[in-house]
Amino acid sequence: MLIKENGPVEIKWSKPALTQLDKALDFIIGNGFISYAAELEEGIISRIDNLADNHTIYPADKYKKDNDGSYRAFEVDEYRVSYRVKKSQIKIIRIRHTSRKPLKY
Repeated sequence: MLIKENGPVEIKWSKPALTQLDKALDFIIGNGFISYAAELEEGIISRIDNLADNHTIYPADKYKKDNDGSYRAFEVDEYRVSYRVKKSQIKIIRIRHTSRKPLKY
């Protein structure tokens, strides 16, 4: 686990990542899949919460240009979550559906 002086690592979300998750869930709900949206949200949030205990469980993000290894990613039901590990913080960078054209960042 990453440790900072006064406790465990902090998990922060970028504004784009929050917006992307909200839009994905709204789209799913708008198509009548309310329970699936709840399951997807639970799955993503659960995996993100677990990053504080084991941030290296997922591989380096292959779509990050010049990745020094601090950018990692995982998928939940065809949604790819990219995050960055710093000394005392994990930042959720973006959430994209895997059917979309991969974008390097």
